[in-house]
Amino acid sequence: MTATSDTHASRQGFNLIQTPNLEMSTDAILEDLTHHFSRTLGRRAVRTKSPFIYQALVYAVRDRLIERWNRTNVAMERDDSRRVGYMSLEFLMGRLLNNALLNLELSDAASEALERLGMHLEDVADCEHDAGLGNGGLGRLAACFLDSCATLKLPVVGYGIRYQYGMFHQHIEDGRQIEEPDMWLRHGFPWEIERIELAQTIRFGGFSDSYTDHHGNLRVRWRGTHDVLAIPHDVPIPGYRNEVVNTLRLWSASGTSEFDLEEFNAGDYADAVAAKNAAENITMVLYPNATTETGRELRLRQQYFLASASLQDTLRDWCERHGRNFDDFAAKNCFQLNDTHPAVAVAELMRLLMDEYHLGWDEAWEITCRTMAYTNHTLLPEALEKWSVSLFGRLLPRILDIIYEINARFIGEVGQRWPGDEQRIARMSLIEEGPEPMVRMAYLAIVGSFSINGVAALHSELLQQGLFRDFFELWPERFNNKTNGVTQRRWLAACNPDLARLITGKIGSNWVVNLDELEGLRAHADDQAFQTSWRNIKYANKSRLAKVIHKRCHQSIDPAMMFDVQVKRIHEYKRQILNVLHAIHLYDRIMRGDNDVVPRAIIIGGKAAPGYVMAKNVIKFINNVARVINRSSLTKDKLRLVFFPDYNVTAMELICPAADLSEQISTAGKEASGTGNMKFMMNGALTIGTLDGANVEIREAVGEEHFFLFGLTVDEIATRRASYDPSSIIAADQDFSRVMKLLESSHFNQFEPGVLDPIIQSIRNPHDEWMTAADFRSFVDAQSRVEAVYKDPQEWTRKSILNTAASGRFSTDRTMRDYNNDIWQLTPIDPDRA
Repeated sequence: MTATSDTHASRQGFNLIQTPNLEMSTDAILEDLTHHFSRTLGRRAVRTKSPFIYQALVYAVRDRLIERWNRTNVAMERDDSRRVGYMSLEFLMGRLLNNALLNLELSDAASEALERLGMHLEDVADCEHDAGLGNGGLGRLAACFLDSCATLKLPVVGYGIRYQYGMFHQHIEDGRQIEEPDMWLRHGFPWEIERIELAQTIRFGGFSDSYTDHHGNLRVRWRGTHDVLAIPHDVPIPGYRNEVVNTLRLWSASGTSEFDLEEFNAGDYADAVAAKNAAENITMVLYPNATTETGRELRLRQQYFLASASLQDTLRDWCERHGRNFDDFAAKNCFQLNDTHPAVAVAELMRLLMDEYHLGWDEAWEITCRTMAYTNHTLLPEALEKWSVSLFGRLLPRILDIIYEINARFIGEVGQRWPGDEQRIARMSLIEEGPEPMVRMAYLAIVGSFSINGVAALHSELLQQGLFRDFFELWPERFNNKTNGVTQRRWLAACNPDLARLITGKIGSNWVVNLDELEGLRAHADDQAFQTSWRNIKYANKSRLAKVIHKRCHQSIDPAMMFDVQVKRIHEYKRQILNVLHAIHLYDRIMRGDNDVVPRAIIIGGKAAPGYVMAKNVIKFINNVARVINRSSLTKDKLRLVFFPDYNVTAMELICPAADLSEQISTAGKEASGTGNMKFMMNGALTIGTLDGANVEIREAVGEEHFFLFGLTVDEIATRRASYDPSSIIAADQDFSRVMKLLESSHFNQFEPGVLDPIIQSIRNPHDEWMTAADFRSFVDAQSRVEAVYKDPQEWTRKSILNTAASGRFSTDRTMRDYNNDIWQLTPIDPDRA
C-alpha cells in the first residue's frame, strides 16, 4: 500500500492493527522464536556463535513492539498531536535487545525460553553489534532522550542517518590507534523496517532561477540538480512498560537510478554505477575527515541530506492529514536541532515552504521561527561549524540564496537595534567576511530558532556571556538552560542489575521511572549490612571487568584495587594527558620506595578522530607509559595503567558499574556538560573533577564533601592566561619536575626517539589552551585526598551510596520534562484509546 492508503486504512478503523496483543509468556516467546528461526530465517540447526537465534529472538520481540508501535501512531493521528522532530547526526543506541526486553517486561520470559533450548540470554545478547550510529556523548545523549520521551509518552520522532560503517573499530598496534571499518550491518539490522514508499528526493548542485507562476507571483526554482534518494528505515523506541513505542527514522542514501543502462551496454561498467555509488557515499561513514576538501563537502552533504529528508517527511505527513493549509503547522510541529550539525534546516524549511508550497517569505519565516529550536553542545569555537561560501554555492546554491536573504534582513534588525555599530554587525553576521567568506551555521540556527539552550547551568551562562553574547543581548528571552541527563533504565537498571535489585529491596522499584526516589537511599548510607552488600556488588562488577581487561588487554588487575576510570572521546580539552601525568607521579613514588600508595588501576578508553593528530599522540602516550608501568615488578600490586581499546556503549555498560573513581578533569569552561559523569555517579562512583560542565551541578547535588574538587575556575583561567608560564610551574614543583624528567629523558620511549615530543611540548607550551600544567599540583593533591578516603572502606562506601542517592536530577526523564514544559509543550500520547 502507499503511504496515503496506509493512513486512510488507519483512519477508517480497519482491523489490521486491532487484533489482541501477542502473549508475553515464556511459551509464547519460545513459539514465536522457533517460528522465526525456521520460517523467517529458514534455519534448521543452531550452531555455535550463530547470530540466527539472536535474530529470531529480535523478531519475536519486534512483533510485540510493532503492535504497540502501530497503536501509538494511530493515537497520534487520532489526537492530531503536536509533535517534535528531533534531528541529530548521531544516535549512539548501543545494543537494543536487553533494553527492549526490560521495557516490555520480557527479560524473564526470554531467558526461560532460551534456557529450554539450552542457551543463555547473556550469550545470545552478545551476538548483537553496537549500532554504529554515533561517536560519543552527543549521540548517547540523543539515545537517552528518545528512551525518556517514549517513557514519558511524548510524541517525539528521532531523525538521523543510517551510516553503513558508523565510526570505526579501534585496535592498538605498538601503542598507536589503528582504525578499521565498523561493519555493524554485516548481518543486517533486524530491528529496522525499511519504508521505501516514504523515500524523499534530495537535491545538490545546479542553479536557481526566477519565474512567474500562473497567479502572477514571482517564484524561484532550483534546477539542474544532481538528485539523491533518502530511504527511511524505522526503528521502534519503546517506553518503559507503558504501551508507547516511538520512532527513530534513519535515512540511507541511494541513487535515483541504479545505473546508466546505455553506458553499461557500451561496456563502461564503472561509469554505469558511478552516480549510485556517489549517492551512497553520503551515508557510508559517520563524520568523514573534515581536514580535506572532499571530507568537508561530504560532511555538508550529510547535514543537508538529514535536514532536507526529515523536513520533507514532516511536510509530507502534514499535507496527507491537513492538505496544503499551513495555518496550524507551527502550532502542531517543532524541530529540535541537536547541536549545530542540522542548522541548515532553517534555510531548507524556508525553501520548501516557499518553492514547493508557494508561501510568501513573511509567512514562511514566521513558521520557521516558531518551529525551530536549537541546542548548543559546545564551548569550543572550532566546533561551531562554518562552511565556505564557495562550497555552499557549488553544493547548495538555492540554500545559499536564502541564507543571504535571511542575513540581509537580520542585519537590518541589528542595525535598527544598535545604529552605526559596524563592529557588532560584523560579529553577528551569518557571513564571516575574509579572504574566504564563511557561512556561520550556529548563527543561522540562532537567528531561525525561538529557543536556544545550553546543556548545563555553567555552559548556558558561558554561552550567554561569551560565544553568543551579542545574540543574548538582542533576544534574552530565547535563551535557556536544559541540563543533560542519562536514562536510569539502561545506565542502572539494565547495566547494573545486582545493584538495581539491592536498591529496589530498600526503597521499592518506582525509582526506575522516578529517579528522585533514590534520595531514599540516604537513610541507609550508614547501615553496615547495606554497605557490605553494596561493596560486594561493586567487587563483583570489578571482577567481571578485570576478566574482560585480561582477555582484551592481556593485563591482570586485582579487583581489590581502586578502579580509577576515564573513558570518553580522546581530546586535548578532556585532558587525558593530566591523568597520565598523575600515573607517572604515582609510578615515581613507587620506584622511590613509597609504600603508602593506595593500589590503583587507572583505566582510560576512547577514540581519537582519524584526522586529529594530537589526540592520536595522546593514545600513543598513554600506551607507552602503560607499557613501562605494567612491566615493572615494583608496581605489580600497586599500580596498573590500561588503555581499554574500542570503547563503545557496550563497553561502558561493563565499565560504569565497576568504577570507583570517575575522572572528569576537563579544563574549566570547555566541557558543555558531560554525561559519563552522571552515569558513574548513578552507579556509585565518586567524582574527581574541575568546576566544568555538569560537574558543577553534580557537586551541588551530592555536597562538596563528597566530591573531589581541583583546578582553576573559569575566571582564574582567564586571569592566568596572560602570564602563563608552565616551565616555571614545573620548576617550582619537585613532584612535577620529577615527572617531566622521566618524560624528557625518554624513559617511556627509549627506543622511539622523539615520539613523545608533541606531548612534552604541549605541556610546556605557554600558549597551551588547556593549561594542563597549571592544574597539576591541585590534581595531585586532590588525588591524595582520594587515597585517604579510599583507605577507609566504610567511609568510601558511605560516600558511594550518597552519590547514587543524589543522582536523581540527572535523569533524562527530568531533562525531557524540562524541554517539554519550557520548549515543546507536547501532550502525552494515550495509546489505550487507539
